[in-house]
Amino acid sequence: MSPPLRAPLHLSHFTAASCLGSGLESTHAGLAGRRSGLAPCDFDDVTLPTWTGTVAGVDDQVLPAHLAAYDCRNNRLAQLVLELDGFAGAVREAAGRLGRGRIGVFVGTTTAGIYETERAYRHRDPATGALPAGLNYRGSHNLFSPAAFVRGYLGLEGPAATVSTSCSSSAKVFASAWRMINAGLIDAAVVGGVDSLCLTTLYGFGSLDVLSDEPCRPYDAARKGISIGEAAAFALLERPAAGDGPGAILLRGVGESSDAHHMSAPLPDGRGARLAMEQALAMGGVAPHSVGYINLHGTATVANDSAEGAAVVALFGEREVPCSSTKGATGHALGAAGALEAVISALALRHGMAWAGVQTQQLDASIPVDYRLDNTPAAIELVLSNSFGFGGTNCSLLLGRAD
Repeated sequence: MSPPLRAPLHLSHFTAASCLGSGLESTHAGLAGRRSGLAPCDFDDVTLPTWTGTVAGVDDQVLPAHLAAYDCRNNRLAQLVLELDGFAGAVREAAGRLGRGRIGVFVGTTTAGIYETERAYRHRDPATGALPAGLNYRGSHNLFSPAAFVRGYLGLEGPAATVSTSCSSSAKVFASAWRMINAGLIDAAVVGGVDSLCLTTLYGFGSLDVLSDEPCRPYDAARKGISIGEAAAFALLERPAAGDGPGAILLRGVGESSDAHHMSAPLPDGRGARLAMEQALAMGGVAPHSVGYINLHGTATVANDSAEGAAVVALFGEREVPCSSTKGATGHALGAAGALEAVISALALRHGMAWAGVQTQQLDASIPVDYRLDNTPAAIELVLSNSFGFGGTNCSLLLGRAD
């Protein structure tokens, strides 16, 4: 075992919402009850035969008057989640201790507020084709919009950035924040992701023929493709302190790699995914056998699950580490998946549970990983969470308990 390459960071507060539930208590109850929030798609006027995951109450959110320029469904979802589990209050308290300019904001997304532009295109001027004057691109469709909104909503003044690297987006923000803290440019960071349902995403994945016409079944021998879900999740990263207490959740490592192989397909042998996992373990100074649970990327496409499974077997051995994909419960939250599953991984550590991969019925025998179909109590000290995106952009997070 090698020494850690970087001092860990404390996830002092975190929260999330998905179709499985809003807030930590609801999310945990859904996981513990092996439930799924997926349902037949009824978003807008979509006619695709697929299932989606929708967060309740998003459209009821009203943004503060001073942030009205950022009004869009994506930022409403972000606001809903920022107010869960006392998260916004915890960040503002930290700003009082550290200074508003010493807390950064790093948000992952793929959609931002593109849905507002989609709706605007339905109301173009019939003569000129001009978009409606009410469309605020900067506050909605612009990829920086969610990071700017979160920083404004929390009253922060530190550096802010959006990461948009497909499905690895909100895992990679942990690395961005860690580098800034390690460089001494900030003392803490709000990290997370937010992606809401939109027509471009649904019809785009439909055009790739990877949408399942039933709830997605990761690692199933008869898997048909993904189910898209919307979600948001946030965490406050701080340097560990003496008073954090036993059981504090730490960010121990981050690994990033690029397949440099194909626009949408992973390297079949999983070399890029394996490299990301190896780097996360190396940063934390831990050996593969120390990991107690792997939250797989597990999108339920034939190519993705096979490549990731090959990577896991190459690094950990056949059926050596309990693992599962929780996308059968939440759907694939795309740009928000990394942060959502980081929170789910933190709950695995907090409650000592390797989560079941719901919806999966008959495991693919050609992928010899230790995939769990039932919740499995265990004394888990380390969890590895994988997020792999289009273009071969890979990111693995290593989370652990302070004790």
